[in-house]
Amino acid sequence: MGGELSGDVELTVTARHWLILGVATFVAASGSAFLVGVGFLLPHFHSDMGMSLTRAGVLVAMPSVGMALALIAWGWLVDRTGEKLVLVTGSVAAAGALTALVFTDSFAALAVFLLLAGVATASGNSASGRLVVGWFPPHRRGLAMGIRQMSQPLGAAVAAMTMPFMAARFGLGAAFAVPLAMAVVSAVAALVVVVDPPAPPAPSTPPTPSTSPAGTEAQQPLHARSPYRGADHLQRIHAVSVLLVLPQGMMQSFLLAWLVLGHGWSAVSAGVVVTVSQILGAAARIVAGWVSDRVGSRMAPIRGVAVAVTGGLAALAVAEALGAPGVVAVTLAVVATVLSVSDNGLAFTAVAEYAGPRWSGRALGVQNTSQFVTISLATPLIAAGIERFGYWAAFAGAAVVAAAAIPLVPRADRSRQEA
Repeated sequence: MGGELSGDVELTVTARHWLILGVATFVAASGSAFLVGVGFLLPHFHSDMGMSLTRAGVLVAMPSVGMALALIAWGWLVDRTGEKLVLVTGSVAAAGALTALVFTDSFAALAVFLLLAGVATASGNSASGRLVVGWFPPHRRGLAMGIRQMSQPLGAAVAAMTMPFMAARFGLGAAFAVPLAMAVVSAVAALVVVVDPPAPPAPSTPPTPSTSPAGTEAQQPLHARSPYRGADHLQRIHAVSVLLVLPQGMMQSFLLAWLVLGHGWSAVSAGVVVTVSQILGAAARIVAGWVSDRVGSRMAPIRGVAVAVTGGLAALAVAEALGAPGVVAVTLAVVATVLSVSDNGLAFTAVAEYAGPRWSGRALGVQNTSQFVTISLATPLIAAGIERFGYWAAFAGAAVVAAAAIPLVPRADRSRQEA
């Protein structure tokens, strides 16, 4: 597993590497606090600002649109220039866009600056993931990536506990001050702490011009070729991730709204439930990564997660449709949320390992772009579906989507040599 990467550099993990991992995790968490936190403002958009749920859903989707537009470009840049420059530049740009959001509340301006903040925040995704693959050997990489990927639920937990409260108490601008402060800290920390991992070996001398195009492809070093040629392993991982991110995005965007608008909870009480679910989700990512290191596979745990998410969402849909007691429904919702976020680190690691150090930035960009495009398109549609059919239908639909991912998971982990 990850054979191409494991042979590049013999790595000894030191305290400095764990510190770099901590900074990479914080940078990603600051982006997640913004990205997911906008979803937690949906009740504020709807109830306090008078927007329809569908119109509010458009605002919630704008950061994901920005992410989708920029991820591959940021991945290309990190492949060319390194991780540190991208992390610092992106964090500074995110701070600028978030500053603008603090001082506006019109729908058009919110949409524009949410989009731009999403573009800037995308910088941390590929760069922070590459730091893990570059500094940690394969037998530690699942755990390390699980720690890095816990940034998403931890950032969401911070947002859940702060942004709805700040919006209700001090206004919309105050809510955006939370991810703004995190973006500023991210820029400084990345500048001071992050060191780019060793560069991979230079490719061997290219074939002579007399070689035919087909021969040229065959004689290129493996790490110089596109990982998308000759096998569908990466494509299948991308497809599985797209299907599994829809339930994840739905639970993150609408769990708080479901509690507040559907069950009459206060924003603060609902925020506590969301925070607990996100903290548990962060722990689940670490556990999933640790398990993948121990069993020597990323694919088997991903398949198990897909099965579990399907069952959890189906149970939640039934409970909601039948009007189950609140404690039952909320417990199932927390379980479904935790399960839905636990696979990301596994897929992220598998993509980077298979793509290799010269392609991982772009491959991770494709991975994240496909996910964020899905979330961007689905969020307004889910909001409209909830308005028309209710939450039970959304939960049931997400269960069907998760079930569709199960047969697409590759049967075994593969290296590019094997493919």
